[in-house]
Amino acid sequence: MVSRTFSPELRRRRRARENGVGYLFMAPWLVGFALLTAGPLIASLYLSFTKFDLLQPPEWDGLANYTKMFNDSRFWQSLSVTMIYVVVTVPVQLAFALAVAVLLNREIRGIAWYRSIFYLPSLLGGSVAIAVLWRQLFKGDGAINAILALVGIKGISWISTPSTALGTLIILHIWQFGSPMLIFLAGLKQIPVELYDAASVDGANWWARFRYVAIPLLTPIIFFNVVLQIIAAFQAFTPSYIVSGGTGGPSDSTLFYTLYLYQQAFINLNMGYASAMAWLLLILMSVFTAVIFRTSGSWVHYSDAS
Repeated sequence: MVSRTFSPELRRRRRARENGVGYLFMAPWLVGFALLTAGPLIASLYLSFTKFDLLQPPEWDGLANYTKMFNDSRFWQSLSVTMIYVVVTVPVQLAFALAVAVLLNREIRGIAWYRSIFYLPSLLGGSVAIAVLWRQLFKGDGAINAILALVGIKGISWISTPSTALGTLIILHIWQFGSPMLIFLAGLKQIPVELYDAASVDGANWWARFRYVAIPLLTPIIFFNVVLQIIAAFQAFTPSYIVSGGTGGPSDSTLFYTLYLYQQAFINLNMGYASAMAWLLLILMSVFTAVIFRTSGSWVHYSDAS
Protein backbone atom coordinates (compact mmCIF):
# COMPACT_ATOMS: atom_id res chain seq x y z
CA MET A 1 0.00 0.00 0.00
CA VAL A 2 1.36 3.37 -0.98
CA SER A 3 0.60 6.18 1.43
CA ARG A 4 0.01 9.57 -0.06
CA THR A 5 0.73 12.76 1.82
CA PHE A 6 -0.40 16.17 0.77
CA SER A 7 1.26 19.41 1.61
CA PRO A 8 -0.74 22.02 3.53
CA GLU A 9 -0.89 24.16 0.40
CA LEU A 10 -2.34 21.30 -1.66
CA ARG A 11 -4.93 20.54 1.04
CA ARG A 12 -5.86 24.19 1.15
CA ARG A 13 -6.40 24.27 -2.62
CA ARG A 14 -8.51 21.12 -2.53
CA ARG A 15 -10.62 22.54 0.29
CA ALA A 16 -11.07 25.81 -1.59
CA ARG A 17 -12.12 23.92 -4.73
CA GLU A 18 -14.66 21.85 -2.81
CA ASN A 19 -16.03 24.96 -1.11
CA GLY A 20 -16.27 26.68 -4.48
CA VAL A 21 -18.39 23.86 -5.87
CA GLY A 22 -20.65 24.06 -2.83
CA TYR A 23 -21.12 27.82 -3.21
CA LEU A 24 -21.80 27.33 -6.90
CA PHE A 25 -24.71 25.02 -6.11
CA MET A 26 -25.92 27.49 -3.46
CA ALA A 27 -25.65 30.46 -5.81
CA PRO A 28 -29.28 30.44 -7.04
CA TRP A 29 -30.57 30.51 -3.47
CA LEU A 30 -28.04 33.13 -2.37
CA VAL A 31 -28.93 35.39 -5.29
CA GLY A 32 -32.64 34.94 -4.60
CA PHE A 33 -32.14 35.66 -0.91
CA ALA A 34 -30.13 38.81 -1.64
CA LEU A 35 -32.57 40.17 -4.23
CA LEU A 36 -35.92 39.03 -2.82
CA THR A 37 -35.35 38.98 0.95
CA ALA A 38 -32.28 40.78 2.24
CA GLY A 39 -32.52 43.69 -0.23
CA PRO A 40 -36.21 44.52 0.43
CA LEU A 41 -35.64 44.02 4.16
CA ILE A 42 -32.87 46.60 4.27
CA ALA A 43 -34.87 48.93 2.02
CA SER A 44 -37.90 48.75 4.30
CA LEU A 45 -35.73 49.57 7.31
CA TYR A 46 -34.49 52.69 5.53
CA LEU A 47 -38.01 53.63 4.42
CA SER A 48 -39.28 53.35 7.98
CA PHE A 49 -37.27 56.49 8.75
CA THR A 50 -38.59 58.41 5.76
CA LYS A 51 -41.69 60.11 4.45
CA PHE A 52 -42.57 58.16 1.32
CA ASP A 53 -45.83 58.06 -0.64
CA LEU A 54 -44.72 55.87 -3.61
CA LEU A 55 -45.09 58.89 -5.91
CA GLN A 56 -42.24 61.11 -4.75
CA PRO A 57 -38.70 60.14 -3.67
CA PRO A 58 -38.45 59.26 0.03
CA GLU A 59 -37.52 62.12 2.38
CA TRP A 60 -35.61 61.42 5.59
CA ASP A 61 -37.94 61.98 8.54
CA GLY A 62 -36.03 60.46 11.43
CA LEU A 63 -38.14 58.79 14.12
CA ALA A 64 -41.33 60.59 13.10
CA ASN A 65 -43.06 57.42 11.88
CA TYR A 66 -42.32 55.60 15.12
CA THR A 67 -43.41 58.47 17.36
CA LYS A 68 -46.56 58.87 15.28
CA MET A 69 -47.70 55.40 16.35
CA PHE A 70 -48.04 56.47 19.97
CA ASN A 71 -50.67 59.05 18.98
CA ASP A 72 -52.47 56.89 16.43
CA SER A 73 -55.66 55.47 17.97
CA ARG A 74 -56.23 53.06 15.08
CA PHE A 75 -52.72 51.72 15.50
CA TRP A 76 -53.44 50.88 19.13
CA GLN A 77 -56.80 49.39 18.17
CA SER A 78 -55.18 47.16 15.55
CA LEU A 79 -52.52 46.09 18.04
CA SER A 80 -55.16 45.30 20.66
CA VAL A 81 -57.27 43.28 18.22
CA THR A 82 -54.23 41.33 17.04
CA MET A 83 -53.05 40.59 20.58
CA ILE A 84 -56.49 39.27 21.55
CA TYR A 85 -56.54 37.18 18.40
CA VAL A 86 -53.10 35.68 19.13
CA VAL A 87 -53.69 35.06 22.85
CA VAL A 88 -57.04 33.36 22.27
CA THR A 89 -56.55 31.43 19.05
CA VAL A 90 -53.13 29.87 19.62
CA PRO A 91 -53.83 27.94 22.87
CA VAL A 92 -57.40 27.03 21.90
CA GLN A 93 -56.39 25.83 18.44
CA LEU A 94 -53.48 23.77 19.76
CA ALA A 95 -55.60 22.23 22.52
CA PHE A 96 -58.23 21.29 19.96
CA ALA A 97 -55.60 19.94 17.57
CA LEU A 98 -54.05 17.80 20.31
CA ALA A 99 -57.44 16.44 21.37
CA VAL A 100 -58.30 15.43 17.81
CA ALA A 101 -54.82 13.93 17.31
CA VAL A 102 -55.35 11.74 20.39
CA LEU A 103 -58.67 10.54 19.00
CA LEU A 104 -57.09 9.75 15.63
CA ASN A 105 -54.11 7.98 17.16
CA ARG A 106 -55.62 4.56 16.84
CA GLU A 107 -55.81 1.88 14.22
CA ILE A 108 -59.42 1.56 13.17
CA ARG A 109 -61.01 0.93 9.83
CA GLY A 110 -61.00 4.04 7.61
CA ILE A 111 -58.73 6.04 9.93
CA ALA A 112 -56.83 7.48 6.94
CA TRP A 113 -60.07 8.99 5.64
CA TYR A 114 -60.85 10.53 9.01
CA ARG A 115 -57.40 12.09 9.17
CA SER A 116 -57.79 13.50 5.65
CA ILE A 117 -61.18 14.98 6.49
CA PHE A 118 -59.87 16.69 9.63
CA TYR A 119 -56.85 18.03 7.74
CA LEU A 120 -58.91 19.39 4.84
CA PRO A 121 -59.81 22.76 6.51
CA SER A 122 -56.11 23.60 6.79
CA LEU A 123 -55.75 23.20 3.02
CA LEU A 124 -58.68 25.51 2.36
CA GLY A 125 -58.88 27.76 5.41
CA GLY A 126 -56.35 30.39 4.31
CA SER A 127 -57.89 30.89 0.88
CA VAL A 128 -59.99 33.82 -0.26
CA ALA A 129 -62.82 31.47 -1.22
CA ILE A 130 -63.16 30.13 2.33
CA ALA A 131 -63.06 33.64 3.79
CA VAL A 132 -65.91 34.61 1.43
CA LEU A 133 -67.81 31.48 2.46
CA TRP A 134 -67.27 32.37 6.12
CA ARG A 135 -68.74 35.81 5.52
CA GLN A 136 -71.77 34.22 3.89
CA LEU A 137 -72.23 31.88 6.83
CA PHE A 138 -72.17 34.56 9.53
CA LYS A 139 -73.97 37.46 7.88
CA GLY A 140 -77.49 38.45 8.95
CA ASP A 141 -79.29 36.14 6.54
CA GLY A 142 -76.57 33.51 6.48
CA ALA A 143 -76.64 29.80 7.14
CA ILE A 144 -75.82 30.11 10.86
CA ASN A 145 -78.90 32.23 11.54
CA ALA A 146 -81.00 29.93 9.36
CA ILE A 147 -80.00 26.99 11.56
CA LEU A 148 -80.71 28.98 14.73
CA ALA A 149 -84.14 29.92 13.36
CA LEU A 150 -85.05 26.24 13.18
CA VAL A 151 -84.90 26.07 16.99
CA GLY A 152 -86.60 29.41 17.51
CA ILE A 153 -83.53 31.58 18.06
CA LYS A 154 -83.32 34.90 16.28
CA GLY A 155 -79.78 35.47 15.16
CA ILE A 156 -77.81 38.65 14.56
CA SER A 157 -75.42 39.78 11.89
CA TRP A 158 -72.37 38.22 13.49
CA ILE A 159 -69.83 39.97 11.28
CA SER A 160 -71.52 43.38 11.61
CA THR A 161 -71.77 43.40 15.40
CA PRO A 162 -68.65 44.70 17.19
CA SER A 163 -68.96 42.25 20.09
CA THR A 164 -69.07 39.16 17.84
CA ALA A 165 -67.17 40.09 14.67
CA LEU A 166 -63.74 39.16 16.02
CA GLY A 167 -65.15 35.94 17.43
CA THR A 168 -66.11 34.74 13.96
CA LEU A 169 -62.50 35.16 12.80
CA ILE A 170 -61.21 33.40 15.89
CA ILE A 171 -63.49 30.44 15.11
CA LEU A 172 -62.22 30.42 11.53
CA HIS A 173 -58.61 30.25 12.72
CA ILE A 174 -59.33 27.49 15.24
CA TRP A 175 -61.12 25.54 12.50
CA GLN A 176 -57.79 25.39 10.63
CA PHE A 177 -56.21 23.00 13.13
CA GLY A 178 -55.13 20.38 10.61
CA SER A 179 -51.42 21.20 10.39
CA PRO A 180 -50.67 21.19 14.15
CA MET A 181 -52.92 18.14 14.47
CA LEU A 182 -50.75 16.17 12.03
CA ILE A 183 -47.60 17.24 13.86
CA PHE A 184 -49.10 16.13 17.19
CA LEU A 185 -50.19 12.88 15.61
CA ALA A 186 -46.67 12.21 14.36
CA GLY A 187 -45.37 12.85 17.86
CA LEU A 188 -47.91 10.50 19.43
CA LYS A 189 -46.85 7.79 17.00
CA GLN A 190 -43.28 8.05 18.28
CA ILE A 191 -44.21 7.29 21.90
CA PRO A 192 -43.45 3.60 22.64
CA VAL A 193 -46.47 1.53 23.63
CA GLU A 194 -44.36 -0.03 26.38
CA LEU A 195 -44.47 3.23 28.32
CA TYR A 196 -48.26 3.20 28.34
CA ASP A 197 -48.26 -0.47 29.32
CA ALA A 198 -45.87 0.16 32.20
CA ALA A 199 -48.07 3.01 33.44
CA SER A 200 -51.15 0.76 33.20
CA VAL A 201 -49.42 -1.89 35.29
CA ASP A 202 -48.80 0.77 37.92
CA GLY A 203 -52.55 1.49 37.98
CA ALA A 204 -52.65 4.64 35.84
CA ASN A 205 -55.93 5.36 34.05
CA TRP A 206 -56.13 6.90 30.57
CA TRP A 207 -55.91 10.47 31.88
CA ALA A 208 -52.86 9.70 34.01
CA ARG A 209 -51.17 7.99 31.06
CA PHE A 210 -51.89 10.98 28.87
CA ARG A 211 -50.78 13.54 31.46
CA TYR A 212 -47.66 11.85 32.81
CA VAL A 213 -46.50 9.87 29.77
CA ALA A 214 -47.73 11.53 26.58
CA ILE A 215 -47.59 15.22 27.53
CA PRO A 216 -43.95 15.28 28.78
CA LEU A 217 -42.79 13.48 25.63
CA LEU A 218 -44.82 15.84 23.45
CA THR A 219 -43.47 19.07 24.97
CA PRO A 220 -40.85 19.59 22.19
CA ILE A 221 -43.64 19.28 19.61
CA ILE A 222 -45.91 21.57 21.63
CA PHE A 223 -43.05 24.07 21.73
CA PHE A 224 -42.61 23.82 17.94
CA ASN A 225 -46.33 24.26 17.28
CA VAL A 226 -46.63 27.22 19.66
CA VAL A 227 -43.84 29.13 17.89
CA LEU A 228 -45.25 28.44 14.42
CA GLN A 229 -48.83 29.30 15.33
CA ILE A 230 -47.91 32.53 17.13
CA ILE A 231 -46.04 33.74 14.07
CA ALA A 232 -48.93 32.71 11.80
CA ALA A 233 -51.50 34.44 14.02
CA PHE A 234 -49.55 37.71 14.04
CA GLN A 235 -49.40 37.60 10.23
CA ALA A 236 -53.11 36.83 9.70
CA PHE A 237 -54.54 39.10 7.01
CA THR A 238 -56.87 37.40 4.52
CA PRO A 239 -59.77 36.60 6.93
CA SER A 240 -59.94 40.16 8.23
CA TYR A 241 -59.60 41.71 4.79
CA ILE A 242 -62.25 39.55 3.13
CA VAL A 243 -64.77 39.25 5.95
CA SER A 244 -64.66 42.96 6.82
CA GLY A 245 -64.37 44.09 3.21
CA GLY A 246 -60.99 45.65 3.92
CA THR A 247 -62.41 48.23 6.35
CA GLY A 248 -61.59 46.60 9.68
CA GLY A 249 -65.15 45.68 10.53
CA PRO A 250 -67.66 47.50 12.76
CA SER A 251 -65.90 49.93 15.12
CA ASP A 252 -62.58 48.48 13.87
CA SER A 253 -63.36 45.31 15.84
CA THR A 254 -61.57 43.16 13.24
CA LEU A 255 -58.83 45.62 12.31
CA PHE A 256 -55.85 43.30 12.36
CA TYR A 257 -52.40 44.84 12.55
CA THR A 258 -51.55 43.56 9.07
CA LEU A 259 -54.78 45.00 7.66
CA TYR A 260 -54.05 48.44 9.08
CA LEU A 261 -50.50 48.16 7.73
CA TYR A 262 -51.95 47.37 4.30
CA GLN A 263 -54.32 50.35 4.51
CA GLN A 264 -51.49 52.71 5.37
CA ALA A 265 -49.22 51.36 2.62
CA PHE A 266 -51.51 50.90 -0.36
CA ILE A 267 -54.62 52.97 0.37
CA ASN A 268 -53.22 55.99 2.20
CA LEU A 269 -49.84 55.64 0.46
CA ASN A 270 -47.99 56.16 3.73
CA MET A 271 -45.27 53.69 2.81
CA GLY A 272 -42.80 55.05 5.34
CA TYR A 273 -45.30 54.66 8.18
CA ALA A 274 -46.23 51.19 6.96
CA SER A 275 -42.56 50.18 6.88
CA ALA A 276 -42.19 51.31 10.49
CA MET A 277 -45.24 49.26 11.41
CA ALA A 278 -43.79 46.24 9.65
CA TRP A 279 -40.56 46.51 11.63
CA LEU A 280 -42.46 46.88 14.88
CA LEU A 281 -44.41 43.74 13.99
CA LEU A 282 -41.14 41.91 13.40
CA ILE A 283 -39.91 43.07 16.81
CA LEU A 284 -43.13 41.93 18.49
CA MET A 285 -42.93 38.47 16.94
CA SER A 286 -39.26 38.26 17.87
CA VAL A 287 -40.02 39.19 21.49
CA PHE A 288 -42.78 36.60 21.77
CA THR A 289 -40.56 33.95 20.22
CA ALA A 290 -37.63 34.89 22.46
CA VAL A 291 -39.79 34.65 25.58
CA ILE A 292 -40.97 31.19 24.55
CA PHE A 293 -37.41 30.05 23.90
CA ARG A 294 -36.27 31.60 27.18
CA THR A 295 -38.93 29.81 29.22
CA SER A 296 -38.79 26.53 27.32
CA GLY A 297 -36.12 25.13 29.62
CA SER A 298 -38.64 24.88 32.44
CA TRP A 299 -41.33 22.96 30.58
CA VAL A 300 -39.84 21.39 27.44
CA HIS A 301 -38.35 17.97 28.11
CA TYR A 302 -36.01 16.44 25.56
CA SER A 303 -35.49 12.71 26.04
CA ASP A 304 -35.03 9.58 24.00
CA ALA A 305 -38.42 7.85 24.16
CA SER A 306 -37.03 4.79 22.47
